[in-house]
Amino acid sequence: MIKKSISLDGHRTSVRLEGEFWAALERAAADRRISLPALVQSIDRERLRTAPAPNLASALRVFALAAASGAGDERERGTPEDE
Repeated sequence: MIKKSISLDGHRTSVRLEGEFWAALERAAADRRISLPALVQSIDRERLRTAPAPNLASALRVFALAAASGAGDERERGTPEDE
């Protein structure tokens, strides 16, 4: 497990994920030409719109899996600038 600290809406939070998930998220961010923190922020905002909202680590894993498998839903393809 790899722990990373990220600022979300001005608040620092730490997330622990397996290295493979971080790698998939970094690839997804690079594909979108945004930073990893910007991608995490976008995923977090989408997570908070759902009811009930999964925890952040779960939301990141689901997004990474969708991105790595080529799933093409609107949430996976979007960028923070699109919102």
